[in-house]
Amino acid sequence: MDKSAPARSGATPAGGSPDSGDLTLTSLTKRFGPFTAVDCLDLRIAQGSFFALLGPSGCGKTTTLRMVAGLEQPTHGEIRIGSRDITYDKAYRRPVNTVFQSYALFPHLSVWENVAFGLKRRRSAQVDKQVAEVLELTELQTLARRKPAQLSGGQQQRVALARAIVNKPAVLLLDEPLGALDLKLRRQMQVELKRIQTEVGLTFVHVTHDQEEAMTMADTIAVMNAGRIEQLGAPADLYENPATTFAANFLGQSNLIRATVGQRQSGSATVALPSGTVRVPADRLPSGIEEVWVGVRPEKITVHGETAHGQPVEPAAGLNQITGVVTDASFMGVSTQYLVRTPWDQQLTVFEQNRSAALHRPGDRVSLSFAAEHTFALDAGQDSAAGIDLDGEAAG
Repeated sequence: MDKSAPARSGATPAGGSPDSGDLTLTSLTKRFGPFTAVDCLDLRIAQGSFFALLGPSGCGKTTTLRMVAGLEQPTHGEIRIGSRDITYDKAYRRPVNTVFQSYALFPHLSVWENVAFGLKRRRSAQVDKQVAEVLELTELQTLARRKPAQLSGGQQQRVALARAIVNKPAVLLLDEPLGALDLKLRRQMQVELKRIQTEVGLTFVHVTHDQEEAMTMADTIAVMNAGRIEQLGAPADLYENPATTFAANFLGQSNLIRATVGQRQSGSATVALPSGTVRVPADRLPSGIEEVWVGVRPEKITVHGETAHGQPVEPAAGLNQITGVVTDASFMGVSTQYLVRTPWDQQLTVFEQNRSAALHRPGDRVSLSFAAEHTFALDAGQDSAAGIDLDGEAAG
């Protein structure tokens, strides 16, 4: 697996210094007694990128962040920013700042004083100018004299961010920074965080258990599981081409169907399901494996009712087809979630946009169609339930 995050062209951290450069973790390991929280992690995070460590509770993502911040000592391995080895540097000596979920603002200081605090301690020049610039960047100019208790959760989050980036760290670490916000505000702040990161050009390393949050903001995501990187890549590539059942289930939802690989021809292969066959692109089949999990995302599937003669609707030429019976229909506004029982007694999930008022009802016989290029295949030796129903609420 390529553990190098792709650099973005033109990304130069603000206040570039000899400490600037890629963040590189080499064989990074952390053990707590007999428990290995982070297991020999190798990772390069490109300078100026927005990088997300995504995973459930206990996967090692927060422990990794704390080692980079200097709040935990590695059991083994090395941490570098550019050419500088910071593995054993004290936290306050590292060119790193951290934004926590709790924000940790000084309640007795104004927004302006909170943001200026670190600059004043270091006796920085032009404090007023630097604070004014970062308050403008984070759209806090009109709130400069307010105290934290007078601010909303989203405003407090922006103050914490402003206080961190005004110090121009080589790397900004974000530990579940949006976790305390409600859903609507969290989505607004996702857009704001990405805008701010793009404007300042700092390296952001964001720890989260929220898949949507990671995919919305990050250039590159590392999906972590049991102290290791399960898969690394751009959000769209991870979603469309999961490499493991854990990645397929944790990053969104997947329908995984046990199947046997059959004849291969013209860039695709016929794969036998428990009942019927589908086609899968040849480049999405694991090499040398005959027993596979065929995967398709719920929103890639279209639901068709029966014809007037009670026969399944024939899909357009080239589409895969599975028949079944609707067992549940949940209206969700922009879409409806269907559960469909297949002839081999497996329940598949479908998300279909509500383009008309006609909905399928429980008990309806339906036909499911999906394009071959929207399928993927994984080694059936992997657990099909890996990554499902993980709470991800606690730090890990």
